[in-house]
Amino acid sequence: MRIDNIFAASLIALVFGFYTFFQGFKWFKRKRLIEDIPTSKIRSIAMGLVEVFGEAIPAQNRILKSPITNNDCVYYKYTVEEYRSSGKSGKWVTIDSGERGTYFYLKDDTGFVLVDPKGAEIDIPVDFEFKCGFGTDPPEQVKQFLRPRGISFEDFFGINKTMRFREYFIAPKDKLYIMGTAGDNPFVEEASEQAETGDVMIQKGEDNIYYISDRSEKELLKSMKWKAVLGVFGGMLLIVGSLFVILIYSGLV
Repeated sequence: MRIDNIFAASLIALVFGFYTFFQGFKWFKRKRLIEDIPTSKIRSIAMGLVEVFGEAIPAQNRILKSPITNNDCVYYKYTVEEYRSSGKSGKWVTIDSGERGTYFYLKDDTGFVLVDPKGAEIDIPVDFEFKCGFGTDPPEQVKQFLRPRGISFEDFFGINKTMRFREYFIAPKDKLYIMGTAGDNPFVEEASEQAETGDVMIQKGEDNIYYISDRSEKELLKSMKWKAVLGVFGGMLLIVGSLFVILIYSGLV
């Protein structure tokens, strides 16, 4: 590798190291915040930043259909990727993606509360994944999804491209952990018919922390701990290593 390339790679590594380091601190702060805020029962929700756990219930006339598998849901996200080769290497390129959410209720053993998922960081696993390629056609549900979008799974010669389809969704009755802001509900009359806290809606607030996950608090804390450790210490190693290389090639060491 040429010296110029090594120097450029070191600069990129330095920037990435700082990014990873600060991301680690971000996860550490979020972990501490989750630990410090007790999980509230829905009937006892107070205005401001809250932490709740319950079951997703669709609001009236608010049910969505996931675009690939056609499942009932209150939130979905999908990606369509194509593997493209360049010389001896290749990478997955996103050629289509989408995301949509709607109001839904969160229910526990004390009542319901309305949730607006707009602006939330949503942490859920993939619910559907399929990879097609030479000799492997996508299933009919994927073909039906692709047709109206004008996306072909075949190339000019009729040979299947290497593609990957992923879909994520929150289905009715999914168990959810939510940390967000309990604020005024703009649909008071509608919500008060179904919820103990009809005048409250969980939403993104000024705290800028809005997190929805289908994992338990214990699982979340464990995941965030590892992300924080890897981010902080991994970032430090990248910063020190790349700075050392930069100093060497600058003739300062």
